[in-house]
Amino acid sequence: MTMAGKCLAFLLLLLASALTAPAFSQPATDTTVQTFRDPAMETRARHLQRQLRCLVCQGESVDESSSPFAADVRRLVRTQIAQGRSDQQIEDYLVARYGDFILMKPPLQPDTWLLWLGPFLVLLIAGLVAWVTVKKAAAREA
Repeated sequence: MTMAGKCLAFLLLLLASALTAPAFSQPATDTTVQTFRDPAMETRARHLQRQLRCLVCQGESVDESSSPFAADVRRLVRTQIAQGRSDQQIEDYLVARYGDFILMKPPLQPDTWLLWLGPFLVLLIAGLVAWVTVKKAAAREA
């Protein structure tokens, strides 16, 4: 296998591992956070916790993370649900406190463009590096 082929295989393996990593993560088990007896409220709490980013882990949702910060946010979410607040009110409260970055899908606005476009820029740069590497390897072989 040529150097260019090895580089391409490595990049494909790297991309595949990045895309499948979240599938292997396990939800956090926090024994200090009480679960709701009502299955609908429990489902709502888990859904909302999956929409919030752990600011310590950053790549995991609050539902998946085992950090103390995530445990505090899970407790806060459940407390506010028990108080009768809507999902939007809870999200608004957390955004006011921690900023848009706490949302797993932050809104597209000028101060979050890097969050949305960053992965595409990284892929573009990696593609350019791979292309240059393949061209140099092909020129050396010729």
